[in-house]
Amino acid sequence: MTQEQIELVTESFEKIAPRAEEAAALFYGRLFELDPDLRFLFRGDLGGQGTKLMQMIGVAVRGLGRVDEIIPAVRSLGARHAGYGVEDSHYETVGSALLWTLGQGLGPDFTSETEEAWATAYALLAETMKDAARSSAVAA
Repeated sequence: MTQEQIELVTESFEKIAPRAEEAAALFYGRLFELDPDLRFLFRGDLGGQGTKLMQMIGVAVRGLGRVDEIIPAVRSLGARHAGYGVEDSHYETVGSALLWTLGQGLGPDFTSETEEAWATAYALLAETMKDAARSSAVAA
């Protein structure tokens, strides 16, 4: 990621963070609209899950400038998600729901450059998580 992309992601997340609960509800609504079968992966309270989601996104966003430091945590998250039944194909759906949610929340501030920056950040994190999931499956 370029420094400009990191700044776009960081600045746009700062605009969404005060409305984290609303953003999480939009995200999950869109996720289950795109793939209703994913609902089975979420057994608990979606409000609590949404809080965790937004916290994790915040950690990832703050770590983009020093991605090598957050990779171990991202890999661990990917391995845990594999244990929950998350498959590689689910990451594409999640990415689509995330970008849609950001577009809804940011409105005209969700420029093509901002969308590309988020897509790049998400791809980096998702690929790291998928790689960790495959590695944990081989090790098991």
